[in-house]
Amino acid sequence: MKTFAGIPAEYAGADRAKVTLIPVAYDGTSTWGKGADKGPAAFLDAAENMELYDIETETEVYKQGVYLHETLEGFATPDTMVEKVYAKVKDQYGRGKLVSLVGGEHSISIGAIRATAHYFGDVTVVQLDAHADLRDEYEGTPYNHACALYEAQQTTNLIQVGIRSMDKLEAQRVDPERMFYAHELESDEYWMDKAIDLMGEKVYITIDLDAFDPSLMPATGTPEPGGLLWYETLHFLQRIITEKTMVGFDIVELCPNGDSGSQASSFLAAKLYYKILSYHFNQE
Repeated sequence: MKTFAGIPAEYAGADRAKVTLIPVAYDGTSTWGKGADKGPAAFLDAAENMELYDIETETEVYKQGVYLHETLEGFATPDTMVEKVYAKVKDQYGRGKLVSLVGGEHSISIGAIRATAHYFGDVTVVQLDAHADLRDEYEGTPYNHACALYEAQQTTNLIQVGIRSMDKLEAQRVDPERMFYAHELESDEYWMDKAIDLMGEKVYITIDLDAFDPSLMPATGTPEPGGLLWYETLHFLQRIITEKTMVGFDIVELCPNGDSGSQASSFLAAKLYYKILSYHFNQE
């Protein structure tokens, strides 16, 4: 039985675990760097080489239980993928789980966010990303990775952080009060306070790994210079998780290519996932 990070089976059972991890191996609409479908496997491999004691919280969060769901893959069309992810995520919410996903390209978040909004009602989506992803359709489908947050903007309280690339049409769709551009963060020491003040109580976090500066995260489909750094990102996530109620999250767009930068990127993704869990359960 394969488990997340190689944790003992007693902490990995579907019934006992408080967390469900759903890998989604999908790369059907990416437009430049390919390989996001290999992201979940690289993430899981890196996690097996990660220390399971978190220094900052002084916890071993895996003991809360992490159930590794079977990988979702082999989708015939983008809409099939969205429907399958939606059904799985909503089912796990119904079982009382903290639901997490690892991708896979960013379009996997469409079904997950839809399920979150349908299950919890009033929800805030916090997007950490280099790209706005607000196209209503791209290359013939509304389920393209470039459209990943369009539906969320219509149905949830969407807050966008770290954005530094968009189409002119997307610029017209942006809510300026809920947009925290990457180039403005350094000069605004209160941006985290402002962002958190805009959030409702229930929060879903979606993290496109290209939100990070490519010096930290080179193995992603469309890297953009000028991104977020490690500790500022952790600080922001910790504040969200401690001040609000995180109901689910995803980490997407890991595109491993087999070199040393890819290995470091995979490990960052695994460590980020574990830090989020550590912050969440350290409140109990």
